[in-house]
Amino acid sequence: MFNKLYLFGILFFSLTLLNCQTSTNNKEPKITFKVSKKDKDWKEELSPEEYEILRNKGTERPNTGIYNMHFEEGVYACKGCGQALFKSNNKFMSDCGWPSYESALPGAITYIKDTSLGMVRTEIVCSNCGGHQGHVFDDGPTSTGKRYCVNSASINFINNKNE
Repeated sequence: MFNKLYLFGILFFSLTLLNCQTSTNNKEPKITFKVSKKDKDWKEELSPEEYEILRNKGTERPNTGIYNMHFEEGVYACKGCGQALFKSNNKFMSDCGWPSYESALPGAITYIKDTSLGMVRTEIVCSNCGGHQGHVFDDGPTSTGKRYCVNSASINFINNKNE
């Protein structure tokens, strides 16, 4: 009797988990962006790593990006279209392996629910071209409580010294 009840419990639990991961009613509405290019054009303009991150939602390895330990004064812009996304004074050292910011410039980011990898996160994309930047988390150490975790390969730095 115990074995049957135990097996039933495992089966019920497994089906419940499977149902959570295979829901067909989680389609997000299609978002359109001002900058719209054909896939072949993106591939011509971006390096293979940039293309994988910006267009296929890839992630660079932690502690490998050029902007992870970069703290000059300026603005970080989308590598896909050049739209300014983050100010350097909003950047902080998070020890997560990727550049981190406490906030984005107003209107620069579109937020998308991401249920990949068996978890719920918030993906951040450029509001102008839809280029994947990374994710935002609610565990930031600053007053905003946010940590925008961004791939270096998806951004360019614009120095303020020339202004």
